[in-house]
Amino acid sequence: MTENNPVRINKYLSICGVTSRRGAEKLIEQQRVTINDHTAKVGELIDSTKDKVLVDGTEVKPADTHVYVVLNKPSRVMTTLHDPFKRRTVRQLLKRLNARVYPIGRLDYDTEGVLLMTNDGELAYRLTHPKFQVPRLYEAKVKGKFMERDSARIAAGIKLEDGARGHARVRILRHDEKSSTIRLVLTEGRKREVKQLCKLVGHPVVTLTRLEFGGITCRGIESGHWRELTIAEVNNLKGLVGLGK
Repeated sequence: MTENNPVRINKYLSICGVTSRRGAEKLIEQQRVTINDHTAKVGELIDSTKDKVLVDGTEVKPADTHVYVVLNKPSRVMTTLHDPFKRRTVRQLLKRLNARVYPIGRLDYDTEGVLLMTNDGELAYRLTHPKFQVPRLYEAKVKGKFMERDSARIAAGIKLEDGARGHARVRILRHDEKSSTIRLVLTEGRKREVKQLCKLVGHPVVTLTRLEFGGITCRGIESGHWRELTIAEVNNLKGLVGLGK
């Protein structure tokens, strides 16, 4: 065995660029993963030098080369590789990319902007782990006149649907009686956190755009288009989460 063996099947699928570790759990629960002809179980250990792993009947192996992409995700596109309801997915926007990558975190169906994608499982895992506090910058148009007291409430922390406390740094760009435009910086990626925070202070989100993730922007990229990250950008992301160059 190598120093990376044994390895949990969830992590192995992430290393292979199939999906995130969380996504791997879903594949396993759906009984779409087999190890040496038996159905895999969540958390099962494998020896990657000996065991044969298949997803939907196709063998998967670690990627020879890591690929890192930033996509300017449009609204009304699913942040997933497959959708049972046949809605448009981010995978369909990457047809010219000759590598299998998966999203780092999620953007809601109606949210647009920066979406990082990769087949580097360890980097993806760390960038989304709360421990590393990787910043995400959002711009939201919300209903009503957003006030400094609302910013203070969000900065102090508000209890979310899952019982955790969500918080963000907020800057008001402009507002009137009907609507406001604000920017928020979050360092965790809980489900619909921006929308929950704004709704809980009385200002439901109308539109939401992610402007940055870990300092990466989609400036100059048309909606629905993508580019590969530069070496410097990849190294900066790795530096944020203690991976080095």
